[in-house]
Amino acid sequence: MSGIAGERIDRLHTLASEAAAAGERDLSREYVRLARRIAERHRLSLPRRFQWFTCDRCDAYLRPGANARVRLGPARVVVRCDCGVTARYPTSEQE
Repeated sequence: MSGIAGERIDRLHTLASEAAAAGERDLSREYVRLARRIAERHRLSLPRRFQWFTCDRCDAYLRPGANARVRLGPARVVVRCDCGVTARYPTSEQE
């Protein structure tokens, strides 16, 4: 990401990850919400890693084994948040 907005989003991703690791779920949610608002305001897309590790419904920063269940399928990764939202991401190009 380039520019000040991109740098802020990257920094907020790091802060959300650290807060989630420390068990401060509310603080990590605030970081995720702030990063999404910055991306919307500046018409940027969030980095793929940031999208994969945040819940679309509750804005939680997902940590596999702590508040998310991750399963590997034949052609996708399935991530399920504690709130019940399931996200599926392809592992390779589909033909």
